[in-house]
Amino acid sequence: MIKRITLIEPKNDHLHVFSRFELPRLGGVLLATIMRDKGYETQMLFMKRGDLVPRDFAADLVGISTITSTAESAYAIADSFRALGIPVVMGGPHVSFLPEEALRHADFCIMGEGETSFPLLVEALNREGNLGDVPGLAWMEGQTVRRNPMASPIEDLDSLPFPDFTLVHMKGKAKVGSNGFGKPTIPIQTSRGCPYDCTFCSVTGMFGHRYRHRSTQSILAELSQYSPDSCYIFFYDDNFCANPRKTKELLREMISLRLGFKWSTQVRTDVAKDPELLDLMMKAGCTTLFIGLESVDPAALKEMQKRQSVDEIRFAIREIRKRRIHVHGMFVFGFDSDTQDTTRATVDFALAEKIDSAQFLILTPLPGSSFYTTMSAQGRLIDLNWDTYDTMHVKFLPKGFTPYELQREQIKAHRRYYASRHVLGRLLRGRKAGFLIGVYASSLNHRWQRRERGYLRLLRIPRPAAPGVLSMV
Repeated sequence: MIKRITLIEPKNDHLHVFSRFELPRLGGVLLATIMRDKGYETQMLFMKRGDLVPRDFAADLVGISTITSTAESAYAIADSFRALGIPVVMGGPHVSFLPEEALRHADFCIMGEGETSFPLLVEALNREGNLGDVPGLAWMEGQTVRRNPMASPIEDLDSLPFPDFTLVHMKGKAKVGSNGFGKPTIPIQTSRGCPYDCTFCSVTGMFGHRYRHRSTQSILAELSQYSPDSCYIFFYDDNFCANPRKTKELLREMISLRLGFKWSTQVRTDVAKDPELLDLMMKAGCTTLFIGLESVDPAALKEMQKRQSVDEIRFAIREIRKRRIHVHGMFVFGFDSDTQDTTRATVDFALAEKIDSAQFLILTPLPGSSFYTTMSAQGRLIDLNWDTYDTMHVKFLPKGFTPYELQREQIKAHRRYYASRHVLGRLLRGRKAGFLIGVYASSLNHRWQRRERGYLRLLRIPRPAAPGVLSMV
């Protein structure tokens, strides 16, 4: 009989840009909250594989949510709990696209959104329902993989409870969202889905093409649980301004109620086409916008199906900076049209436009994206070591570089952009956050290279292993 449920989200063991930021994804926290409200004893663990000792956690069922870069840790954790005789169910983006792989380590796999499916699975395991009635469920019957039809996307996002972060247990940190820079950050999601179809993204495969929004009153009620004096808000949406009308409605209410939160979120460059929207964001307390700028090479933008131009990128940066909002630009290297000239021109652009902070990421073939499908079909995947599918390691054979050359371009990009003179220049321009992030990012770049020396050596000498996949060992 299942009474005690432990939900787990493992952290990635490798150094990466967000290593300092302790933000779990919301899926595990939501499931823990839902099952707690149904009368189960629940907890959610957010920690590294090495910090988690399965025998220390009494549970009748373990649910593990994973993205691609934490899949290997998730599988090892699952194996440890199953060795103790505890059944394991896995979910999250990675296993939603590779359920057969997950079932080598778990008893069950839930594909897609789990808020409806997980409670039904628990009922079935408690003999109150049938496995065949659980949408999105995959499991083994003998040597055969059974897969139920996917669950319909949750239409009424207001029906979900507010995630209860008091259920989250972390190793070495007192609170969710601790980052060492100040107040902890609380994640809040206002929508799901994305109508765009960038080739390297798996969001639409997980949440669909259609936007689904929470009501303004629901979001305000969740915000009312927190104090602006004790936390910072991060709106977890893939595109916070996807529906400008609804976004403006929320922002006007935040301003009218004088909530006083400082917050950040992710947007596309098209946000700059609406000056009223940008003004409202500034007045409502927005301090930072994370923007997928991706490239300043028109050929690369077309290749990735980004649907934005270099002129739109430049215009967005300037309009946002006018309002003293920090711009964090995210660029990607490794498209077929990329060359050494285009990657270096990207850094030149970021410096010339005085972007406050930036990431130069490596194009990564994530399962669920069309890019992964293409690289797999063309035999261009280097390996399937999932823990390095983190946008910091080269995982495919690029056209314009050797794998090592592409990796070096990324390292050099961070070195140039976060050179001392540029970091100090941001401080002199009054961009304190850009300065602090610059100091951290420069240190991270050096530490990453020291820690990854073995990987960098192996990257110079890829050797064929099996059809369609290359191995670096």
